[in-house]
Amino acid sequence: MVTKIIPERLYAESHEKASVKSVWRAIRMLESFDSDQGTTVTELSKKLNFPKSSVHEILTTLVQEGILDKDGDRNRYYLGAKLFELGNRARTSLEIRKVAAHFLKTLNGQLDETVHLTILDNGEVLYIECFESTKRLRTYSVIGIRAPLHCTAVGKAILAFLPEDDIERIIRSKGLEKFTENTIIEKGPLLEDLKKIAQLGYAVDNMEHEEGVKCVGAPIRNHRGAVFASISVSGPSQRITPDRIPEIAKVVASTANEISRRLGYRFD
Repeated sequence: MVTKIIPERLYAESHEKASVKSVWRAIRMLESFDSDQGTTVTELSKKLNFPKSSVHEILTTLVQEGILDKDGDRNRYYLGAKLFELGNRARTSLEIRKVAAHFLKTLNGQLDETVHLTILDNGEVLYIECFESTKRLRTYSVIGIRAPLHCTAVGKAILAFLPEDDIERIIRSKGLEKFTENTIIEKGPLLEDLKKIAQLGYAVDNMEHEEGVKCVGAPIRNHRGAVFASISVSGPSQRITPDRIPEIAKVVASTANEISRRLGYRFD
């Protein structure tokens, strides 16, 4: 008996191609759900000309992840709640980016510092838009990156305006990880900082997430008044100095308020 040895590199490439093919099939399968009647393994296999075994394996995984629901008695599969949740997140992201773009560009041009737009997502901030400073020494785009709430200006600007139960839940589930010597890692001092932010209407990241970088952030509200997003101006600590922060904060907060108005929120 001869055993064929497959080089590790070729095995890895083959495995990667198989994974990509599975993802492609999963997408085609989800796109085929065009009614509320659901579908079966057999129906999908015939419609897409995919092997039944592959269809069954992918459907099982999607059910386990909450993307699909399964009627066990009829062996039919339906679009799950998590898929709608992801769709709503995408729609929210697209809507606020469209509304905010003009204001972010104006803010970026006015201060010539990097401007970020984030949304609250699963107890973290997700960066969805950025306009960079033209200066050589600057902070760069982090679109698509997630960051903690407790040590970023965009995060604290959201956290400070959430219900107390939500704040407690996020602190409990996400923890207070230390990133720099300035990171607030104790609940008491953080809550005091959040109270101050709620009073002032803006948050400051004093090199709490990254050494040498300071940020000033402000919250964005939806039409119901709930804070769900934020913007920030960030730059090197030698330019975002203590004496400049009130000036920057005034412009950032004003810009965030204008975006909130465009989203339907009415300030008293």
